[in-house]
Amino acid sequence: MKVYHFEQEEGSVVSNDELFMREALKLANNALQEDEVPIGAVIVSQGKIIGKGYNLTERLHDVTAHAEMQAFTAASNYMGGKYLKDCTLYVTIEPCVMCAGAAYWAQIGRVVYGALDEKRGASKQGNLFHPKTEVVGGVLENLCRELITSFFRNKR
Repeated sequence: MKVYHFEQEEGSVVSNDELFMREALKLANNALQEDEVPIGAVIVSQGKIIGKGYNLTERLHDVTAHAEMQAFTAASNYMGGKYLKDCTLYVTIEPCVMCAGAAYWAQIGRVVYGALDEKRGASKQGNLFHPKTEVVGGVLENLCRELITSFFRNKR
């Protein structure tokens, strides 16, 4: 199985969004190595990663074991509560309806994703995020899209 590398070029300047998306891409690569759909997620509070996860649906035999759900659980445990108002979720692919619903209930402050999910992304159903949640898409979009596209291409 191909391993993808997501390090930044020496001397290049990257935004915090790109920096944390690269961390999510590393987690997506972990999923790829385990033959899971390669999606990774991190949750950041005050510049620190407080939750992270990648898809574990095959290993856990659990359709709810998405990267975002793993990250929400870890971040909530870290924060000692269910609300993540001052946090940012970084995820390689646009959240699905289930994960957008979880983001809504956690009242996450910001969601940053890499590539759109053309088939099952939350945006296909309208705005499912909390009204106060800022949503930003397209961060390292090409890298995120290529990772998941190549995974499914190799499955066929």
